[in-house]
Amino acid sequence: MLDIKEIRKNLDFYRKKLSVRNNVIDLDKVILLDKENRELIQKKEALEQEKKLISKTKDTKNFEKSKILSKKIEDIISKQSSSQKNLNSLLGNIPNIPLDDVPVGKDENSNIEILKSGKITNFDFKVKSHIQLGESLDMLDFETASKTSGSRFVFVKDKLAMLERAISNFMLDTHIKLNGYKEISPPLIASDTTMFGTGQLPKFENDQYELMLENEDRKFLIPTAEVILTNMAKDKIFKKKDLPLRLVASTACFRKEAGSYGKDTKGMIRQHQFYKVELVSIIEPKECLKELDRMTNCATKILDLLKLPYRKIVLSTGDMGFSAEKTFDIEVWLPFENKYREISSCSSCGTFQARRMKARYKNEKNETIFLGTLNGSGLAVGRTLIAIMENYQQKNGSILIPEVLRPYMNGHKEII
Repeated sequence: MLDIKEIRKNLDFYRKKLSVRNNVIDLDKVILLDKENRELIQKKEALEQEKKLISKTKDTKNFEKSKILSKKIEDIISKQSSSQKNLNSLLGNIPNIPLDDVPVGKDENSNIEILKSGKITNFDFKVKSHIQLGESLDMLDFETASKTSGSRFVFVKDKLAMLERAISNFMLDTHIKLNGYKEISPPLIASDTTMFGTGQLPKFENDQYELMLENEDRKFLIPTAEVILTNMAKDKIFKKKDLPLRLVASTACFRKEAGSYGKDTKGMIRQHQFYKVELVSIIEPKECLKELDRMTNCATKILDLLKLPYRKIVLSTGDMGFSAEKTFDIEVWLPFENKYREISSCSSCGTFQARRMKARYKNEKNETIFLGTLNGSGLAVGRTLIAIMENYQQKNGSILIPEVLRPYMNGHKEII
């Protein structure tokens, strides 16, 4: 969440920065509500002071006047509460402001490629899609999943199920042993306040799976482990010596994909349920950009070890996520589609999420200030499975297993 005090002081700056975020944001209304809210607070405080002075006189003649003042204070408190709620609602729907070096643009067409890595294989046979490979091996079953659960689900079976698990375990081991992350096995259900903290609510409520519970607070299946891991800092004040905090988790994720109607309707690219290894960093704000580079390198290291071709791009202002101030996407090469597809997104959120979560720390001056947060996929497990299937496919329909994964596959060298 943005700081209303900063918006008030630097209105033109925020107008300019938010104008490139592809959101219709009425800052005039925000300023108007803020003014109204502050005036109500001042009126309340003035009346409370007047009542306090009257009570000190202990004059019975002022008893009726005190009652009138109490009623006025009560009315103003009600109005101010409503005003504050409306103001918070507007602020809660305003995205983070982009950093100065983020390319300005409306959508993905303004993203900028930074690097390419890995060698793209020139196959001497007609390449198959992951769907064709999986179904011919009888290890991907979309038809049965459609009957049991609906569209955008799949049964992964036999050796491909083992490979999926191997990918997840390999990623966890790499991030823990080489990259210094602490493994967490978190809850897969989040409260509405937790979802608000990382920016999924209120703006993206339609994309979330909400649990229908009676007589309880609202609960949601997590769309990404970022939500639950980042909120481990919620309502806490850390000591500087405890930072940075780097967390990793491998979890199922659940998304309605409400905004992707007609996109990737076949196969495993865009599923309602998928698995992802998520990286989260909780750090000092001044270290955010350095940490973003580090996190992105941790994610690309996985692809380097798997020997999968990829490219790294920086997202434009119109393509970034709601909470991000800067984002790098990593896209892996898929031979059947003959193009790169997103497999990881690493974002710095600055203090944006920390304000929503009230997550703070004591700096070197012993001041209590908001933390910096970052998140990134390290990597999406299902899309890594797809990339391995397509890039390591053989002419006879078998799939070679990358060398680094063979210890996790009971020594199997191929799937056939």
